[in-house]
Amino acid sequence: MEEPLIDRAHKVRTGEEIDLSRLSAYLRSISKEFPNELRIEQFPSGFSNLTYLLRNGDKEFVLRRPPIGSTVKTAHDMRREFEILTHLHPFYSKVPKPILLCEDESVLGTPFYMMERVKGVILRATPPRGAVLTSEVMHSLSRVFIENLVEIHAVDYTKAGLADIGKPAGYVSRQVDGWTKRYYAAQTDDVPVIENVASWLIDNMPAGSNASLIHNDYKYDNVVFKTLDAPAVAAVLDWEMATIGDPLMDLGTTLAYWIDIDDPEDWKRLGFGLTALPGNLRRQEILDLYTLRSQRPVSDIVFYYTFGLLKIAVIVQQIFYRFRTGKTSDPRFSNLGILVEAAGNMARRAIEKNRIVGLG
Repeated sequence: MEEPLIDRAHKVRTGEEIDLSRLSAYLRSISKEFPNELRIEQFPSGFSNLTYLLRNGDKEFVLRRPPIGSTVKTAHDMRREFEILTHLHPFYSKVPKPILLCEDESVLGTPFYMMERVKGVILRATPPRGAVLTSEVMHSLSRVFIENLVEIHAVDYTKAGLADIGKPAGYVSRQVDGWTKRYYAAQTDDVPVIENVASWLIDNMPAGSNASLIHNDYKYDNVVFKTLDAPAVAAVLDWEMATIGDPLMDLGTTLAYWIDIDDPEDWKRLGFGLTALPGNLRRQEILDLYTLRSQRPVSDIVFYYTFGLLKIAVIVQQIFYRFRTGKTSDPRFSNLGILVEAAGNMARRAIEKNRIVGLG
């Protein structure tokens, strides 16, 4: 693969630095694999757990830690995420191999874990430098992307030792209730459309689908592709919200992140990536391909799509709350309130039109 296409790390953001001397001393104390002084950079995307690139001589590792200022420990449980990767790797190889977990907060002030670095192409909001994203390339990438979601949902989570990471019974109702409560706990402004969407979800809950392993944040920038010319998934990242539950909730979240080319302009401007580029499958085509490959009946898709939009709104609201209350000063967070309302408006359109496409 040409080096410019590989996802790159950059200088660590102000306020998110790591004490390299403490980290180096800790690593040398537990392993002979870290004889050299560490060099560090930070991967630029993501508003949740912080991800760093560590270089130790010619070896590269990735370090994950909770975000600055977060007090929601259950949402950033390093042990849980590390153990999911540990159990999953032998049964689904498209995850980074976990290396070590540190819960001694005297090292970095917070728990963290390290894993191997998987090199490849990640489709963030800005295309990789030098990437030629033709309609043919995007069509292939989007198909591989959804087929891989089907593969995740087909993992035998019991054999993988993951049956105890979630409670599938009553999953849908708990999720709607839980995300609604999280919204009100982090509320900073009066956004009636979010309140109306939450009420609609409570009144329109389906029975749910058969349980599977679900990622819960499956989108382009959490997937590492091996190449662009012959697309294949090298790894899926960010398993912090993975659980055992209704896979259609997972699909709904993916659809919520997926911007169609004819979506409203205000939503497209706040888009999450490159899904509106020509050649990408549309949301309805994603649904059709998922249904075909999984052989799973899919009904009530407006509910699942609407729930995905509510979840995005709440995640963003929680980050915006940290900014508003001074727990983080990251300037990227200053206008997130606009995104919260925009997600609510998309959900309102889907409910009113009773569909997931043609919402402009």
